[in-house]
Amino acid sequence: MKQYKVGYTTGVFDLFHVGHLNILKRAKEQCEHLIVGVSTDELVKEYKQKETVIPFEERIEIVEGIKYVDEVVPQMNRNKYAAWEHLHFNVMFVGDDWKGSALFDEMEAKFNKVDVDIVYFPYTKGVSSTLVKQKVEL
Repeated sequence: MKQYKVGYTTGVFDLFHVGHLNILKRAKEQCEHLIVGVSTDELVKEYKQKETVIPFEERIEIVEGIKYVDEVVPQMNRNKYAAWEHLHFNVMFVGDDWKGSALFDEMEAKFNKVDVDIVYFPYTKGVSSTLVKQKVEL
C-alpha cells in the first residue's frame, strides 16, 4: 500500500526530458493513482511568455504514454486549489524550485485546511526544456 491514494502534478512537458520522467516516477512511487495536468499552449504563453515547441495535443499523448501516469488532464490555469476541488487528490507533487514561492506558500496554506500534502522533489540539475532548446539552436 502506497502512502497516498491520489496524487497530482503538473507541467508543460515540452521537449520531454529525464527531469520530467524523474518527477513522474517519484510521484508514482508514493501514490496509487497519479493524475498529471499538462499546461495548455495558451496557459504557457500567458505565464511564461513563450511558445511551446510541441503542440498541446502531442504533449498530452506523450505524457499519457508514460507508464507511471494513470490519468492526464489539461491544465488551463494555475489554480491548484480549483484543480483539487475537481480532482480530489490528497497530495500534490512539485519540484523544489517552487518551494517558498508566493504561489506555493499560498497553496500550502489552503491545502493544509483540507488535509492535502505538498511533496517537493529535488529539481533535476543540468536539464530543462530551455537547456534542450539552447543545445538544439547551437
